[in-house]
Amino acid sequence: MNRLNMREARRRFSQIVDAAQRGRSTVITRRGRQVARVDPIAPAEGKSLPDLTDFRSSIKVKGKPLSATVSDRRREGRY
Repeated sequence: MNRLNMREARRRFSQIVDAAQRGRSTVITRRGRQVARVDPIAPAEGKSLPDLTDFRSSIKVKGKPLSATVSDRRREGRY
């Protein structure tokens, strides 16, 4: 665990974030007292989005595309 004072932490913020990305924690101090800690985030388990490939392939589109319908309705509203 790395320890830095506030001034040094401001100057080296991108390095602190890079260290957290590599799995290292950094403690930030103010006047010798710990005030903050930058830790790596643990990857979320099981919170990924479902695969919708099969669902999307099962949808069948009927009629004109929506963009054509919107364009037609706008034209009708103007005249």
